[in-house]
Amino acid sequence: MMAATTFTATAVQDETLDALVWRVLEAGSGVVEQVLELNPGIADLGPVLTEGLVVTLPVITAAPVAESTIVKLWE
Repeated sequence: MMAATTFTATAVQDETLDALVWRVLEAGSGVVEQVLELNPGIADLGPVLTEGLVVTLPVITAAPVAESTIVKLWE
């Protein structure tokens, strides 16, 4: 079974697209552009989304955190 690549979220009153993306995904730059691609015509609705509007969002996977080396000046 394949994992879903998108899911939906519902806009709340006076919410902008970037605020919805931050509220749901805690993401901003780059992800908003993906959401615009997933929702053709949403930009034509204006800066504030209609309350109750269902928006398709991408599933974001966490990037692996690079392991860092700790340098000790004195040992």
